[in-house]
Amino acid sequence: MIKKAYQEEKGLCTVSFYVKKDNAERVEIVGEWNGWKPEPMRRKKDGTFWTSKRLKPGTYRFKYLIDGHLWENDLEADQQVPNPYGTTDSLIVI
Repeated sequence: MIKKAYQEEKGLCTVSFYVKKDNAERVEIVGEWNGWKPEPMRRKKDGTFWTSKRLKPGTYRFKYLIDGHLWENDLEADQQVPNPYGTTDSLIVI
């Protein structure tokens, strides 16, 4: 799940990312906003992992990295787009 909160006076959007993974030890988010560097997401007691990012207007590809080896898209992203590796990335539009 993705939630967007626009801050028009600052030209930014706070985007909150949520992914439910009961059996995962860790979930990281990776995306174009930081050169695809994995960033840890926080775990809630119900097994949901979450994080927030403040992003400028634009489009950003991203994925979730589960336990360091499983790549997963967010099906609630604005789009799913092909990548050069023969799979797809999630895309968020700000």
